[in-house]
Amino acid sequence: MRIYELGDGTPEVSVVGSIHGDEPCGARAIERFVAEDPDVERPVKLIIANEEALEEDVRYLDEDLNRAFPGDPHADSHERRLAHDLGREVHRTTAFSLHSTQSYAEPFAIVDTVDAISRSILPRLPVDVAVETNNFAEGRLIEHAHTIEVEAGLQKSDEAAENAYWLIRAFLTATNVLPAPVVAGDGGNDTVDSQTTDDRLKLAAPEEDSLEVFKLLERLPKPEANEYEVLATNFEPVERGALFARADDELFEADDDFYPVLLSAYGYSDIFGYAGERVGTLP
Repeated sequence: MRIYELGDGTPEVSVVGSIHGDEPCGARAIERFVAEDPDVERPVKLIIANEEALEEDVRYLDEDLNRAFPGDPHADSHERRLAHDLGREVHRTTAFSLHSTQSYAEPFAIVDTVDAISRSILPRLPVDVAVETNNFAEGRLIEHAHTIEVEAGLQKSDEAAENAYWLIRAFLTATNVLPAPVVAGDGGNDTVDSQTTDDRLKLAAPEEDSLEVFKLLERLPKPEANEYEVLATNFEPVERGALFARADDELFEADDDFYPVLLSAYGYSDIFGYAGERVGTLP
């Protein structure tokens, strides 16, 4: 675990990247951000979590780190020990955890529930969708109070690393670690910082109902097979009776209407993804 601390004092904000070693976007984005030596108005801690798995280009060494919290300092498992140490580092912080996925190219956010903290931050992130995990957060960092996860894009893509960088900047602006960008004509000051005026920072106030919120309802099991195919599109409705996936020659149809979330052919070993429902919009 590699830790960078910026600013003076005890950080109340943290950023975590590469909990999974085959998701390098978080580490790349953190390294890029730190290399810029940014001026911060509040102290912040940035953590590259599973360095060992990252070096091996594998999801984990012994077990999934994002299923191992709160961890155990005396465990035989590397990830269970690391979960304990990482949990200690983000304790009493508002945490931002960067991931990538095989299911969806655009960034979206994941929270345990939309609470007051996430309600104040989510509309300021360059995402159009947020997902409440409901009862599917066991063992994940997201169980830590005031944690927001983001899926930055497709796994190992340059686009995911670029998205992750701007997600960090947007989150740190929303939590007052970075100063709000100065926009041309604002208060008569025409100074513009080109690094912070990217559209992904959502400089203007969020549009009404600009962020859709979904909630996970159930896992969609995946049997053993040689070949898988997903026939539905994430966050687009699937009607009862419609086909949504295939495993070899076996086709799967929806028992009820649902919205697919994190649905992919090979992202998980035992499930296609999740069935969810649309619960509303923010702000």
